Amino acid sequence: MNKEITLDEIQDFKGKYPKQLWALFFSEMWERFCFYGMRGMLIYFMVDQLLMKGGIANLQYGATQAFVYAFTFIGGIFADKILGFRKSLFWGGLLMIVGSILLAIDPVDFFFLGITFNIVGTGFFKPNISSMVGSLYKDGDSRRDAGFLLFYSGINIGAFIGGYVIAIGKGTMFTDMIPVELRWNFAFGASAVAMSISLITFIYTKKTLGPIGLSPILHLEKTKRKLYETSVYIGALICIPLVVIMVSNSVYTDYFMMAIGPFSLIYLIIEMSKNTLAENKKIIAALLFILFAVIFWAIFEQAGGSLSLFAKDNVNSNLLGIKADPNGINNSINALFVIILAPIIGLLFISMSKRKIEPNSVVKFGLGFLFLGLAFYTFYSMRFFSDKNGLGSLDIFALAYLVVTFGELFLSPIGLSIMTKLAPQRMQGLMMGLWFLASAYGQYAAGLFGASISPDEKASGMEKMHTYTSGYYDFAIYALLSGVILIAISPLMKKLMGEVK
Repeated sequence: MNKEITLDEIQDFKGKYPKQLWALFFSEMWERFCFYGMRGMLIYFMVDQLLMKGGIANLQYGATQAFVYAFTFIGGIFADKILGFRKSLFWGGLLMIVGSILLAIDPVDFFFLGITFNIVGTGFFKPNISSMVGSLYKDGDSRRDAGFLLFYSGINIGAFIGGYVIAIGKGTMFTDMIPVELRWNFAFGASAVAMSISLITFIYTKKTLGPIGLSPILHLEKTKRKLYETSVYIGALICIPLVVIMVSNSVYTDYFMMAIGPFSLIYLIIEMSKNTLAENKKIIAALLFILFAVIFWAIFEQAGGSLSLFAKDNVNSNLLGIKADPNGINNSINALFVIILAPIIGLLFISMSKRKIEPNSVVKFGLGFLFLGLAFYTFYSMRFFSDKNGLGSLDIFALAYLVVTFGELFLSPIGLSIMTKLAPQRMQGLMMGLWFLASAYGQYAAGLFGASISPDEKASGMEKMHTYTSGYYDFAIYALLSGVILIAISPLMKKLMGEVK
């Protein structure tokens, strides 16, 4: 019988990355295929197939994505208290497979039901695999940020491939192989296949994780433990009809978002009462990171909302002289840039750390905002190079996404890493859930922002171009101001973080 690997043996790895990172990398990669495939299709499908107006579709998109990330907070709590990271991840994956199958069967009639299964499933899956990545490193290990950057690169392979699945539904890919009436069924069905691969990968590699991700209630007798776990599973299924109602009606989303924030803070305060002063200072620093992340995602997530409709109506199909679907580029090119750049930036951070010149996490966050502002100014500049019909250059559109990617890489994987650094071990799932709750509020705000710059349906192409790009100019200003403020308060943040870099 093979001896189980210990946590110390895992964390005492040689070289740049722990070997367990690759298993989590591939599992998350296929989950992200599922998630980004769905994300890329949502607003286009709602406008094209459900015949929603652009403004309504933007609000609906924001509501759907807000629920996805809000449920990661809830999933993080249940993982911390009852299921553990592994069982939570597996249960979430099963729910996502069911949701994708429902959408593949009938994407119109089962739209909100299938989306809801994916929402609840992502809530159980997403925060816990990221927490397990953090557990591969000892406190103070300078290789952690680089590890999260590699992990982030890997999952974006899935995002890159999944983002182009929309081309199947639109009929610009595999047109000779798939009947017209089944294109969207196949597009959504691809997510079910990807999620199945993700779970199979995790099942066959989880033995390498040793004690990482096991249930926190293993000390209880088996009958009592099973009762708690089964209650979580049943509770998740019972809440699905309620979530369907809330997701399909943005008014209920408003109520939910007004409630989940205060509830999460009250719960956090209760948990903080059990901490030392030094631990609570770090939690406060983490909350400041989370607050700024809300602003970042509200702007960044125009990618799945207004930028998707902008690509549909105002971007040509010529990328460096090659014909390309602008919606496919909108959904995938950011992920392609992440795949290329994340390992390079990760190795750069390792090299800078050895020379003791690596910027701290606060400065990295600030730089992320500055890049985001520059990117949206690039989107704005498309108005100066559009034709008489309001069609802008796909080359400039792609260039803007290149700059967006630098902003994302200086903030998102660093945020995942910093949550695992600042949170006490017993609060890892909770803090990771709060980090993703920031994405929920960001997604929610992104929908409101997108709706606010949505042009009239009957507007000309040039009018749409000017309406969208005026909004992107404002977003650029917001991002730049946020970056300057964050860098200015970095000394205060560093004091709160203590020894954490």
